[in-house]
Amino acid sequence: MDSSLFMLRDIPHEERPRERMIQYGAGALSHAELLAILLRTGTRHESAIHMAQRILIGIGGIRGLIDFSLEELTKLKGIGPAKAVQLKAGIELGQRLAKTRLPDTGTVHSPRDVADMLMEQLRYLQKEHFVCLFLNTKNHLIAQETLSIGSLNASIVHPREVFRAAIKCSSASVICAHNHPSGDPTPSPEDIAMTRRLCEAGQIVGIDVLDHIVIGDGEFVSLKEQGLM
Repeated sequence: MDSSLFMLRDIPHEERPRERMIQYGAGALSHAELLAILLRTGTRHESAIHMAQRILIGIGGIRGLIDFSLEELTKLKGIGPAKAVQLKAGIELGQRLAKTRLPDTGTVHSPRDVADMLMEQLRYLQKEHFVCLFLNTKNHLIAQETLSIGSLNASIVHPREVFRAAIKCSSASVICAHNHPSGDPTPSPEDIAMTRRLCEAGQIVGIDVLDHIVIGDGEFVSLKEQGLM
């Protein structure tokens, strides 16, 4: 039988692209296997993996996908509008990711640096968002995560959530921040108490809490600078 007629169900389970990705990670997959996952299904007479291999040969390799428009993709055998959109969306995500950098890829030098990163993200929100910036040993920003979204005037976060996230990204230190929907960045007694709990927990696990920044409408307060932690 012509191998081109083999369907995905004829391929051993452990050799299928999705199963291989789950077991070995995306880096272990070939271009054709990754493309087959985006295609999801083949045709009545051709598996997704064989379709992917044929397409890559026809367009001259993986880079050829970038230059193909939606209309050109739909002219490829087996590619309808839905598959063309899936492919273009996957390509666009990859291109955007390649261009994306963390805000201020240098080190965090001061509370102003943190405020500059977060002000426009947080100042207009109608609920309190508790955000953590995770830094390496040189105070270089390696990750940012929103850990809690609270009510209009209260954001509740537990130390275990903060330090679980910090450990996950191998962070050496943490800077916490949250917004006040009122626009007034004056720390509340609850803000101060929560910050001190986080500092105590950080001492136990060996991850420093460097500061807690409260973001208002165009203004901010550093609890560290105010001597409140």
